[in-house]
Amino acid sequence: MEKILSIFTENMELIYLIILMIFVGIEIIGHVPSVLHTPLMSGANAIHGVVIIGSIIVMGQADHVLSLSLGFLAVVLGTLNVVGGFVVTDRMLEMFKKRK
Repeated sequence: MEKILSIFTENMELIYLIILMIFVGIEIIGHVPSVLHTPLMSGANAIHGVVIIGSIIVMGQADHVLSLSLGFLAVVLGTLNVVGGFVVTDRMLEMFKKRK
């Protein structure tokens, strides 16, 4: 437990940066017009594909349980985001198809 707390205190600036990135991301995405949603979703899917590969690399080189756990969590969440993005994009594109 002490080891986890020491890792947490050593990386406090990084944790603050991640929290700030979350709030800025929510604010930016909240102001995106609906016309741009589909192209941005495709870009986000590509970015999360890179996140998945990076987190697999982190898991392969993990020497702490915390690194392994965070890498696994990143793989799971990145995969869910990519799959969900493709589902949402497919549904949006279905709206533009002509009906028979």
